[in-house]
Amino acid sequence: MNSSSLPIRLAVIGGGISGLAAAHRLTELAPAADVTLYEQADQLGGILRTVERDGFLVERSADMFTLRDPWAMELCQRIGFQDQLISTNEQHRRAFVVRDGRLHPVPRGWSLLSPTSIRALMGSRLLSLPGRLRVAWDYFKPAGGSGQDESLASFARRRLGREAYERIVQPLVGGIFTADPEKLSMAAALPQFLAMEQSVGSLIRGGKRAARTQGHAAAGGARYGQFMAPRKGLSSLVDAIAAQLPAGSVRCQQRVNQLRQNPDGGWQLELSNPAGDTQEVTVEGIILATPASHAADLVQTIAPALAEQLGEITSASAAVISLGYRREKISHPLDGFGLVDPLVENRPLIAVSFASVKFSGRAPDGHVLFRVFIGGACQGALLEQSDDQLIETAVSQLEQLLGAQGDPVLTELARWQGAMPQYHVGHLDRVSAIESSLSGLANLELAGNAYHGVGIPACIHAGESAAERILRFDS
Repeated sequence: MNSSSLPIRLAVIGGGISGLAAAHRLTELAPAADVTLYEQADQLGGILRTVERDGFLVERSADMFTLRDPWAMELCQRIGFQDQLISTNEQHRRAFVVRDGRLHPVPRGWSLLSPTSIRALMGSRLLSLPGRLRVAWDYFKPAGGSGQDESLASFARRRLGREAYERIVQPLVGGIFTADPEKLSMAAALPQFLAMEQSVGSLIRGGKRAARTQGHAAAGGARYGQFMAPRKGLSSLVDAIAAQLPAGSVRCQQRVNQLRQNPDGGWQLELSNPAGDTQEVTVEGIILATPASHAADLVQTIAPALAEQLGEITSASAAVISLGYRREKISHPLDGFGLVDPLVENRPLIAVSFASVKFSGRAPDGHVLFRVFIGGACQGALLEQSDDQLIETAVSQLEQLLGAQGDPVLTELARWQGAMPQYHVGHLDRVSAIESSLSGLANLELAGNAYHGVGIPACIHAGESAAERILRFDS
């Protein structure tokens, strides 16, 4: 950046984790810049919300982040927040899958599409014997593959067989992306497995190699040792980032209604508040850290082709129902971190997280906390139920699957409308086209979970990368 241009005025639109990361990075790299973060809600954090009630600590959306990607931990270290992080409890680091109404552990060593232990696979009753033998055949496949994008369903059936796809892969991946597996892009969502097929061939051998390289212990399901969470919930991380921003730089309950590009390359923002008052602000650069649909609305009049491209990124909705029980009301031993439910089971359920087993401090003594996920791309119609009906559905599922008795002592429901962007086959080409169109608009950048990753580290990276790009606009 040309220092003679400072102070410059920059706007970040959207106060979720991507927008917060962008604003923080701008102030890190250009302390003299005038940075303002605009958020239409009355609080920051987007879908990251922590609620404390009756001794329970409830996350209303995500509850942890991975260390596989470094960006979240690096930000925590830069703001002095790392001592507030806790790892998953060392006991019971495994997950269950529902089959015929019963819970079966994910075979030890199986991570998403990578079954690294033939012995554990053959000893599992989650798959039939023919299904297990079909998976084992993957071990003998040579390197190759076209490298072309394809759906999760197509890739998993081709590599591991239909039964393993339906009974293990789909529910494990579905619990992360809430996606339609017939549409979910391997290249965008799970590129490491495409690369594994090309370089090694066998997902079993490739998974073993990756586990040795990264030092993973064998586990059933996710690599739980790689996950961290703030001791006091993710809202405390949101607050910690916001506290690093300059005083007065955050403006909540400020909706950006329209963008206009000035002849000199700057931008006009039309703002409104809940009272209906409007004002205009002039800035030199903007980072749009909003959902793709909102970004499309804002650029519609200035870049209709870009707006159309952004509109091609669809989204799914989901509900998270948190339920607290006294421990003696649950007959299941809860010797795992949660369960996932295959679509072929035809249950009104995506997954259940055993939140107080996974992390300490989530429930008072003698109690347990569950988080039940309903909806997603394949079961969106379930969200037409009322709040009471959704809670009743969640309670019923815990009764059937975990032996829950009686009414929960705590209920907390969060609906997230259109919060989960869908990375359909061809997503990388769509994003490339969006970025090409965006390059024609000086001093405007995009960030968020709609483009290069949906997890917290990816969102932080998106925000920080947008900040770094925009600070080079006049260099």
